Amino acid sequence: MARSDEAASFFVAVYRAVQEIPEGKVTSYSHIAKLVGTPQRPRQVGICLKHLSQDPGARHHSGNVPWQRVINAKGIISPRSQPSGARNQAAALRAEGVTVSTGALGELSVDFAEYGWFPNSLPSEDAGEEQDWESEAEAE
Repeated sequence: MARSDEAASFFVAVYRAVQEIPEGKVTSYSHIAKLVGTPQRPRQVGICLKHLSQDPGARHHSGNVPWQRVINAKGIISPRSQPSGARNQAAALRAEGVTVSTGALGELSVDFAEYGWFPNSLPSEDAGEEQDWESEAEAE
């Protein structure tokens, strides 16, 4: 099913925002939602990342959008329907030098005080780069 123009623009905005998270840092779904101007939509950020293409030929894909750097607002890697998903995310973060701890109930967490990335705006916006998500979404 094709995405609406609005949905496609939102996906592109999320992917571009996630691309700005520095290696070795993490942020929350809710912070990405805030950075793209839709603070009420953190769950939709998660949906965008869930549907990130695995195809390296796609403009935005799991190789150029660091999906692993986005975790929940409690600093916990969100559980998935596939248990290996959270473990894979933890392994990808550890490969970037992020310490991922395992809690008493098996939850995987990251210390936001040490690894958190929570700017007030995207660095690309601060640098004055144009954000034309709609035309980029049309190219998807």
